[in-house]
Amino acid sequence: MKGILEYSQGETVIHRLNPLSKMVIAFLLCLSSFANNNIYCTIGIIVVNLLMAYLAGIIDRAFSLLITLFKIGIVLFLLQVFFIRTGNTLLNLPFNLYITDTGLKFSIMLVLRLVGATMPLVIILTVTRMSDLTNVMVQKLHIPYKYTFAFITALRFIPIFENEMTGIIEAQTARGVEFDTKNPVKKLKLLLPLCVPLLISSVKRIEGSAISAELRGFNLRRKDSGYKTYRFIGLDYIAMLFSIMILLTCIIIL
Repeated sequence: MKGILEYSQGETVIHRLNPLSKMVIAFLLCLSSFANNNIYCTIGIIVVNLLMAYLAGIIDRAFSLLITLFKIGIVLFLLQVFFIRTGNTLLNLPFNLYITDTGLKFSIMLVLRLVGATMPLVIILTVTRMSDLTNVMVQKLHIPYKYTFAFITALRFIPIFENEMTGIIEAQTARGVEFDTKNPVKKLKLLLPLCVPLLISSVKRIEGSAISAELRGFNLRRKDSGYKTYRFIGLDYIAMLFSIMILLTCIIIL
């Protein structure tokens, strides 16, 4: 299965959208997650994200991301729900711990907002080529190419590092190291030493990328150096209008 942020090829409706409109849609959905204080509205945003992933043909990866985010959200939920003391007490627990209605609602909203704000960014980056994203940021947003290249390169290396880490773990597993332990402390102790070979391979890869960029005339790159043009079509305006309507609905419900 492909890793996070690794490009998924396709000719779907989402793939055909302008890269800039995809960025706008992701930003508006993220903003909608924080612009409301209604649980059902935030769940609706998550459903919209899943629908967008389905249209893009990456629903399996979206569900995998959803499960991962909820696992992280459970930890954040437990850290928040026991430390918010305002509101009416719903449940008394030992060691002077209790859950209030305010703390429960805030903790649930925290998890839902985490999911609702993270999913659109990951989905959009998964169905957009990094080169297209770079070109449209330079051409349409007039961001200097050096800054755009640094930002996009950082995103591009995430799936590469993930694959490198997977290869290192598989090599250690073949040598008899057991990474399937359910003890989080023990697993962390096993993973920390693997950061050294990952760091070494990352430095070599970054150095190679820097040399490659110099050979391709990195310092000569200008705004009009890209050969592709990115025009907006009717589908882009419809998708952005739909995202704006979601944001306005969340603000009104608030």
